[in-house]
Amino acid sequence: MEETIRTLGILKARHFSASLNAVRLRSGRLTERIKIEHPEAAAILAFPDRDHIIMVRQWRYAIGCETLEIPAGKVDPGEVPETCAGRELMEETGQRARRLVEIFSYYPAIGYADEVIRIFVASGLEAASDREDNDEISETEIIRLSEVHDMIMSGRIRDGKTVIALSVLRARMERGEIPDNFFS
Repeated sequence: MEETIRTLGILKARHFSASLNAVRLRSGRLTERIKIEHPEAAAILAFPDRDHIIMVRQWRYAIGCETLEIPAGKVDPGEVPETCAGRELMEETGQRARRLVEIFSYYPAIGYADEVIRIFVASGLEAASDREDNDEISETEIIRLSEVHDMIMSGRIRDGKTVIALSVLRARMERGEIPDNFFS
C-alpha cells in the first residue's frame, strides 16, 4: 500500500481533475504519483446488421491525428452508463438502438486514472436523427466486421477501446454468450 504524504499540485478542468502527490512506498522510499479523476465512459459496438459495425472518424488532439473508432463518450453526472451509451450513439451516429447490452468494463489507464469504460453492444438500429456531434465527429462509416479485425492487425485502428471491445465481442460470440438473434 502507498501512503499519500501531501498533494503537490492540482489541476481542475471541466470534465476531470489531476493531482500530483508525494507518496511513501511500502519500502519507505518517497516518490510522486499523478492521479486523474475522470468520469465513467460508455463505448458502443453498434451493429446495423450482423456483419457490419458503425464507426466514427474523430480528431484526437493528444496524438495530432484523426482516428477511426467506435462511438463513445463520458457519462454525465447522475446519468447511468446505459443511458449514456444510447445518448452517445444518437449524438455521434444519429442511430437509436432497440437492444443495448453491456458486455465488459475496464480501466483504460489504471496506472494514473480512475476512469472506467463500459462497453455496450447495440442492435436493432433505427435512423432517428441527423448526427448532432459535428464538433468532434467528422464522419460515420459502416464497416464490415471482418475488415475491422484486419484494420486492427495492420495498425490502421489503434484506439484501445475499439480493440478491446472487438476482442471481447469475438470471445463472447465464440463462447455463445451473444445469440445470433441479437443482431436481427
